[in-house]
Amino acid sequence: MAGNERLICAAGALLDGGGALRFEVEYRGATAPAFVIRFDGAVFGYLNRCGHRPMELDWREGEVFDSGGRSLICSTHGATYAPENGRCLGGPCSGTPLVRLRVVERGGGIYYLGLKHDG
Repeated sequence: MAGNERLICAAGALLDGGGALRFEVEYRGATAPAFVIRFDGAVFGYLNRCGHRPMELDWREGEVFDSGGRSLICSTHGATYAPENGRCLGGPCSGTPLVRLRVVERGGGIYYLGLKHDG
């Protein structure tokens, strides 16, 4: 591992469109809940925080996908997000995306690399 990389889990722990694996990250000087998912074969990570209000998405630990396994959904507000980029798809998020994290899958593990800085 290089720099501040951190192992989150074994790659086999994430099923495509299945449950999220929760972990914690440093965000704006405090510890914040986060999660990693697998969608269409790739891994993605986000802060576990709705774009509408700072509440966790999952209705039960790790349950962040809608019933069809195609969108992420806030259990409190019903805001929906694209799993592959965190973009707001509908509901009260009003265009505010999820905060993306840099994660990578390699050597049988999934690693957290830090916050993703999109242009």
